[in-house]
Amino acid sequence: MLPPLLPALADLLTVCQALVVLALAVFGLHRGYLVWLHWRTRTRLHRGATAPANWPSVTVQLPLYNEPRVVRRLLHAVARFDYPRDRLRVQVLDDSTDATSAIIASVLPDLPRDLVIEHVRRSDRRGYKAGALAHGLALSESELIAVFDADFVPPPSFLRDLVPEFADLRVGMVQARWEHLNAGTSLLTSMQRLLLDAHFVIEHWARAATGRFFNFNGTAGVFRRACIEQAGGWQHDTLTEDLDLSYRAQLAGWRFVYRPDAACPAELPVRMNDFLSQQHRWAKGAVQTARKVLPRLWRARLPLATKLEGSFHLLGNVGFLLLLVLMLVTLPLQVLRLLGYSDTPELVRWVEGAPLAASLACVLLHYGVAQQTLGRFDLHSALRLPLVLALGAGMTVNATAAFFAGLGRRTGEFRRTPKAGGAAPYQLGRNSRGAFLWLELLLAGWCATSAVLSWALAQHWTAVFHGLFAAGLFWVGASSLRDELHGPTPEPVDAAPQVEPSA
Repeated sequence: MLPPLLPALADLLTVCQALVVLALAVFGLHRGYLVWLHWRTRTRLHRGATAPANWPSVTVQLPLYNEPRVVRRLLHAVARFDYPRDRLRVQVLDDSTDATSAIIASVLPDLPRDLVIEHVRRSDRRGYKAGALAHGLALSESELIAVFDADFVPPPSFLRDLVPEFADLRVGMVQARWEHLNAGTSLLTSMQRLLLDAHFVIEHWARAATGRFFNFNGTAGVFRRACIEQAGGWQHDTLTEDLDLSYRAQLAGWRFVYRPDAACPAELPVRMNDFLSQQHRWAKGAVQTARKVLPRLWRARLPLATKLEGSFHLLGNVGFLLLLVLMLVTLPLQVLRLLGYSDTPELVRWVEGAPLAASLACVLLHYGVAQQTLGRFDLHSALRLPLVLALGAGMTVNATAAFFAGLGRRTGEFRRTPKAGGAAPYQLGRNSRGAFLWLELLLAGWCATSAVLSWALAQHWTAVFHGLFAAGLFWVGASSLRDELHGPTPEPVDAAPQVEPSA
């Protein structure tokens, strides 16, 4: 009875594959749309406002949790701010359970005497980063609140560059662009730079310049206190408190400003497991935020373009789920075709290849234009663009798991991303991923088989795509396995090198 069912199964798989490919093409073409918006508005974003006669009061919040390798660097960078000292206050929001607190206490006496800096400790870590920020806000009366994560090294002029934007009383937040301290450390860090540059240069730029919603990135930005409070304050029912507050604030009518010319360097994760843990948190938090704010977004009296762009922004991780379905469907379909249970009409070949090819071109353009805008596009970066696609495919299992976790009711634990601060990667603590890496390696073999069978069927575009999927999954899975097998080799914290920023 089984053979007669196989042609029907092949037809079903063909329809499923076509629908998934078309859906993926929509997400890919959306990247092209953002590139077009960026190009159309490339002269629209203003670059700086006039300095105020009276500088507003600013509290700089430094939320920290177990950051012994980078905390000195951060404190010395903040101490170099050239903002008027009588208008500046620093809060070290320290939830640490390791030597970080002792290091902070040892550094504070060495900082300038005219800098008002408080070492704030809580009795527990309730609410994680959002809880720490809310606790600090209650202890401050400043008009503006700047936030920096532990791995950032803000330049001395940071506040003077961004604060003038608040002369417009409608402005609730100003976000700077991220730069990268260690992008040249490895292939992984260079790929992360390409990913983040596209986010900041293409996505933020296009959304900000056209009046669509974009988000505070959790660090390297300045909020108006009234904006935080009127939007409902810092809340910890998602893992992306920054994204959540951003949408609530803009729904409340506050205007956000993006300053691509103001760059703030930071450290990128150096191990695959740490990078994937960070991506899992971001993806899960985005889905949680989508569940929370998308109904309000669609009920709001806003342009349709703003609602659609917000939906693409918050639901972007659906693309990983679609990609996983495509990976799983293709192999059995190709086997059935080789066995003669299904032919491949020319229309089917076109549907399987052309939409993916078009979306692939848009994605490559997305990353390439970002590098060109920053003056970094050369032969070296051009050759690495396909590797960004491979890394994206390699994150499929991790991101899909995060997507489903985000649909649940449990917020989950805010897992910090370890910062090396110049130390060797395996002097950091372990960040285990369990069975995920084995699923990635298994799926790599699955996709490699799909690529071989697709080539045998003369479906060359499909073969290329699945070969790229296989390479990315193997890279991610093998790198993750290496991290697991190597394990941490902790050293005394004070032996970890920390390079202080130049004045």
